[in-house]
Amino acid sequence: MVIVRDKLYLGGLWTDPSDPTPLAIRSPHDQSPVGQSVQARLADVDRAVAAARTAFDQGPWSHTTPQQRQDLIARLNQLREARSDEIAALITRERGNPLWFNRAGQGGLTRQALGYLKGAREFGWEETLPSSVPDAAFRSVVRREAIGVVAAVIPWNSPFSAALAKMIPALLAGNTVVLKASPENSLSIMLLADIFDQVGLPEGVVSILPADRETSEYLVAHPGVDKVSFTGSTGAGRSIAAVAGRQLKRVSLELGGKSAAIILPDADLNEAVPALRYSALANNGEACVAQTRVLAPRSRYDEVVTALKNLLEGLKVGDPSEEDTFIGPLVRAEQQERVRSYIRLGIEEGARLVTGGPESPAGLEQGNYIKPTLFADVDNTMRIAREEIFGPVLVVIPYEDEDDAVRIANDSEYGLSGGVWTADAEHGLRIARRIRTGTFTVNTAPIGFDGPFGGYKTSGIGREYGAVGLAEYVEHKTITVPA
Repeated sequence: MVIVRDKLYLGGLWTDPSDPTPLAIRSPHDQSPVGQSVQARLADVDRAVAAARTAFDQGPWSHTTPQQRQDLIARLNQLREARSDEIAALITRERGNPLWFNRAGQGGLTRQALGYLKGAREFGWEETLPSSVPDAAFRSVVRREAIGVVAAVIPWNSPFSAALAKMIPALLAGNTVVLKASPENSLSIMLLADIFDQVGLPEGVVSILPADRETSEYLVAHPGVDKVSFTGSTGAGRSIAAVAGRQLKRVSLELGGKSAAIILPDADLNEAVPALRYSALANNGEACVAQTRVLAPRSRYDEVVTALKNLLEGLKVGDPSEEDTFIGPLVRAEQQERVRSYIRLGIEEGARLVTGGPESPAGLEQGNYIKPTLFADVDNTMRIAREEIFGPVLVVIPYEDEDDAVRIANDSEYGLSGGVWTADAEHGLRIARRIRTGTFTVNTAPIGFDGPFGGYKTSGIGREYGAVGLAEYVEHKTITVPA
């Protein structure tokens, strides 16, 4: 079925776009038509921001209670859960990431929402501080209030997760939101708009716009926007931070990564290597948290390389809608060529190509496919070890001892994620405390949604998830009152 979307979701209303020209959406698997959708232009951004501004400054939304907003988000979560299979299937058709990944992600979205709701219930929306002065003649009331209009800008690799990680806390805090999604997610993001349309939010509170980079830049710099929340590349994040700095606009950035997976000498490779299938290669490797630098002790280096080679060669690459496909096509041809260029670069840099390579897998030449690729004998100074490739490409770097492993893991401009495998979990915890990264797993323990998520260094500014993520969307006001 070819899907047609000819309207934009502006301020909670289905509205004709300023430019009715549709964008054709084709399957990354075989280039067959999936649908078509209109794109937001600058005039549409103006309308969306104006609606959000009115809803915040004059409408009823700013006067809702935290409990009322929590009830609406709980309803949003229930409506999304009811359409989980539909969401997963459409993202697979449109984006090319495997169906198993999108189905698993629906459970993650539920846990993400519940983490935010728990944080909101426990949040100190208004507190009276005890005075540090004995018998003070005043008391201090601290309020946490909405910032205003939030521009949420998300990438193409995980549309629902990225969108709701920003929209839910922004709305729980009482902000209005203009979401800008990538053209590659035009159809699935309109499905999210369908769900929001049933929640019962006041007019103007939410706009959802698929749009290109020019429109995104216009939204970020719009004088009616009070805060920008962005997920994407570090380069784009720098540009957004510069704009926000000039305007003294609040900003949070979840950016790139080049995370390390440290295999300690006592690790069970029968557990560690299969786990890397998910922590390094899930979502076709198009994930900022992917642990694509595998650090192996010299004493077991060949063993680790062989085990990873067997893992990659055993993965099914192909039609992402098939249940047993692990690696699907990359999102677009330009991304496919980008990953190919890095594979060629790795060969030029002198790394040993163990498996994979720049050629398309046999029989899949029509799609944006990349062979799962493994490089060995990699030095951490090589570009394939330092730059985010965003595809199914792993590098194995040898280390001498534990201190050397920690040094290599930290020798990166990024600091988003990482992991360690060891027979002693407490030892793994000690390693984790030494790594300069925002999230870290020991023996692939799952990331929780109550704790904060975000990066050190050029991996970002600010945090998402739970109460800490909610705090990114509030201003703090102190009121002094006579005692």
